[in-house]
Amino acid sequence: MLPKFIYTAALAALTSSFFTVPAVAQTTVATALTRADETVLAMGQAFRRGDKARLANLLPQVRGHALEPWAAYWELNSRLKDTSPQEVQTFLTRYVGTYQEDRLRNDWLLLLGERRDWTNFAVAHPQFRMADDRDVRCYAWLIEHVTKGPDSTGARADNVKQNWYAQRDADDGCRAAAERLLESKQLVPLDIWRKARLSIENNRPRPTRDAVEMVSPESMALLAAIQASPSQFLVSKKVAFTRVRKELITLALVKLAATDPNAAVKFLDHKWGFQLSTEERNWVWGVIGKQSAIRFSSQESDPLAYFNKVSSDRDLTDEMLAWKTRAALRVGAQPRWPLVLSSINAMSSEASQEPTWVYWKARALLAATLTPTAAKRTEALALYQSIASVRGFYEQLALEELGQLITVPASPAPLSAAEKEAARNNASLQRATYAIAIGLRSEGVREWNYATNLAQTGGMGERELLAAAQLACDRAIWDRCINTSERTQGEMDFAQRFPMPFRDAVIQRSRDIGLDPAYVYGLIRQESRFIMDARSGVGASGLMQVMPATARETARYIGLTGFTANQINDRDTNITIGTAYLKRALDDFGGSMAMAAAAYNAGPSRPRNWRNGPQLEAAIWAENVPFNETRDYVKKVLSNTTNYAAMLTGQPQSLKARLGMVGPREASAPPTDDKMP
Repeated sequence: MLPKFIYTAALAALTSSFFTVPAVAQTTVATALTRADETVLAMGQAFRRGDKARLANLLPQVRGHALEPWAAYWELNSRLKDTSPQEVQTFLTRYVGTYQEDRLRNDWLLLLGERRDWTNFAVAHPQFRMADDRDVRCYAWLIEHVTKGPDSTGARADNVKQNWYAQRDADDGCRAAAERLLESKQLVPLDIWRKARLSIENNRPRPTRDAVEMVSPESMALLAAIQASPSQFLVSKKVAFTRVRKELITLALVKLAATDPNAAVKFLDHKWGFQLSTEERNWVWGVIGKQSAIRFSSQESDPLAYFNKVSSDRDLTDEMLAWKTRAALRVGAQPRWPLVLSSINAMSSEASQEPTWVYWKARALLAATLTPTAAKRTEALALYQSIASVRGFYEQLALEELGQLITVPASPAPLSAAEKEAARNNASLQRATYAIAIGLRSEGVREWNYATNLAQTGGMGERELLAAAQLACDRAIWDRCINTSERTQGEMDFAQRFPMPFRDAVIQRSRDIGLDPAYVYGLIRQESRFIMDARSGVGASGLMQVMPATARETARYIGLTGFTANQINDRDTNITIGTAYLKRALDDFGGSMAMAAAAYNAGPSRPRNWRNGPQLEAAIWAENVPFNETRDYVKKVLSNTTNYAAMLTGQPQSLKARLGMVGPREASAPPTDDKMP
């Protein structure tokens, strides 16, 4: 388990004078919870159960406790729908300046928006500091539209559309704003149908239904038939004369393509393609191309053949263009560099500025022709320079393209006593550390993030972030230590960003079994952020996030007798089993760090399938991993590893050298380890 903390006498007054947070001293000696702590925990459980009566009964018992703002928030939030504006204002005044004040204001604004109580919304909204809730933003834009009339620049409509498209669920605010903007012709029906297309591709029935109902309420029965069986719908219909019928056919094709792109191809080629508009046809081919690219390793069809049927890339989303770029990168022995370049150029300005596409655009500029012009060389150099650093995967690769290796940056100037004291006295940081220490990690993390990112416009300054990160490091709250330090843009403190807890255990065990300790640290940092009792949604546990079945099989494999499932969170046992599994994966994949990391995250069978195809740069292979989580994971583990190696060895390092190439298993290679879970 993570080290516990002893809470000593109260040292710092918070913004309200009636409660204090004790100072925190790190220790490895566990301290018993006080009765008040146990009451706070009981209130947290009651809140999750929706037990209003118990919350009301327990609240008086925690008055003056360090986490009273949380207790009061839970109690009032549980009955917010029945609360008067005066009672809400009393809470906001009592806990002014706290995370809980702004959290309740967020909840209250959502409720006021749902009620269309624009008067009280307009009063509360200007004080909303976090300003990070899409639905609240959309309600605010809706009020602007109602009170000020249509926006001649179109910026308001673009903002609503961008936020609405980004929402996974059928939330009220952006839907209501989109509906009002549609009525005033600030949005057009195509904007709404595109929301329906995005939702149905991602199997989100309710937002799909909401969008279709907005533009064609009479089509709800037809939409239900599409949701039930898109192929049957496409078979049963004959023609699509009207705009609405064309859009419904498009929705059916998109839904089918999400699960069976080959079937969608047949319908589009032989029945429906000529009946759709050019934009609709391009969109469906884009979805088919994307889904085929995601499945590229498991089927013979070429995704680029489908993307090539698109007459204008302007009709494609950034996500479609990203997969078109990936397909062009991995198409054969050499990427189709001109297609890589044109696909990235077709992306929105926001997407094309992501380090991923900045890097590949620079590569494409130099490789698209045998002799790139001086202008293209200059542009590529500027692109590399714009991202080159030690911060991440493509940033490191760009650094190497410029002829530099990865080294540890100079440490920032030491924190002053005043800077450290300011962090220690920050009320939200104090509450966060207290909450984490007594087991309210989720609440503590939210409060911490509020203090560092949202409490003031733009978040904390660089030195404040370094001081807050050091506070977390000193208390072994490693995830906050890392994540807070990563927010600095100028100075970088690698000791904070890449800490090495349990150093003796990790390095000794790694070297004993022939693993690079930097690789192990790079993986642990990504898996758990060094949280000993971390547990994932699928049941993985401990520092190295080991699944119970994997732990049992690995214990058997290495001859660890007497192993039981409750040992997974024991530090040394978790390291022993996690490193053994990582070494087993590395051996099974011929020493490829990229494929072994993918196996650690997604299981070995998937990267065995993903490796089939042409021999690729591992960077291209990693970028084509079909799972978003695993793709991100592989890149971050390898980037972490390179930085840890620079720290452990004191020598410049190469990410490219760790990547190598990825291709089909060689015939001379040992058989796959089929028993590896």
